[in-house]
Amino acid sequence: METQLLRESATDAIRYWEPRRLAYNAILAGVVLTYFAANYPASKTVLSLDGALGIFVLAVIANVAYCAAYIPDIFAQMSGYRELWRRYRWVIFVIGILFAAILTRWFSLGMFHSK
Repeated sequence: METQLLRESATDAIRYWEPRRLAYNAILAGVVLTYFAANYPASKTVLSLDGALGIFVLAVIANVAYCAAYIPDIFAQMSGYRELWRRYRWVIFVIGILFAAILTRWFSLGMFHSK
């Protein structure tokens, strides 16, 4: 019984979070591109192999951080608050996007600053 509930909760979490990962990445990419464009032409100095690798590493870290949503999601679904959680978990998604966008803005300001 417990294994079945864990399987259902994990499946539901994947079904909910993975399609939203596209929006998450698109929003963060938009933040990076906005700050790149706002500081152009000074920002073009980042266009190097090292700069591309740095951005890649930050993108991977952002996606690993996105996976942190699975922990409270599965935990909440296995509780007696499953239906309430499923109705309002979009709030965690919005808060997570805002937090990630703020961090992305901070890193973008550091990477693309005008000289």
